[in-house]
Amino acid sequence: MDKAFILIIEKVRKLLLQEGNGDLSFEKLESIGILKEEITKFVHSKEEFVEKILEFERTSFAEIFLEYNFEGQNAIDILFIVSQEINDRFEDLSPSVTMEFETQFPEIYKKHMDQRMEFIFDKIQINVEKGIAQGMYREDLSSEIVGRMYLSRLEDMHNPELYPPERFKFGTIYDTMIDSFVKSIATEDGLVYYRHRKQLLSVLSFGR
Repeated sequence: MDKAFILIIEKVRKLLLQEGNGDLSFEKLESIGILKEEITKFVHSKEEFVEKILEFERTSFAEIFLEYNFEGQNAIDILFIVSQEINDRFEDLSPSVTMEFETQFPEIYKKHMDQRMEFIFDKIQINVEKGIAQGMYREDLSSEIVGRMYLSRLEDMHNPELYPPERFKFGTIYDTMIDSFVKSIATEDGLVYYRHRKQLLSVLSFGR
């Protein structure tokens, strides 16, 4: 994706986060310094623009797994790393920024969420299988069932009726979900390791 276009998308996502109404009118975009001519260099319709914004969201998430070499990592450490990256890159990664598109562009949004969830599902299954092999997660687990349960929890996280955004920060909800998730699948050794790493990371991040 063109760097100039990425800068436009990043500005738009910040606007969506602040406004929360999914308004992509040229009048609104001009109010944050984005001219119609700049957008039409890259896309030819609002639908195509929405597709590119959502593609950027998926790509930003996938980049975490490209930037880190998770091959030899502990499965629990991988969850910590991904969780921290999601918190640090909230504006680029959070689907709550683009949820307004669900009502305005339902087919585009559904396709996007299907692709996003499929990617996450694959990664969670890999993590579970790695954790079982390392003795961090219980041997009696089905990676497919655990993956589907994880996706269900993710969907609940983005339900504004369950977690009104004005009351709950995304990062807090996600960290709580991961805490519950690990405790539900970890072995005794895994729980000891998880608590140790959580305590260590809490000390290292103090004052950030």
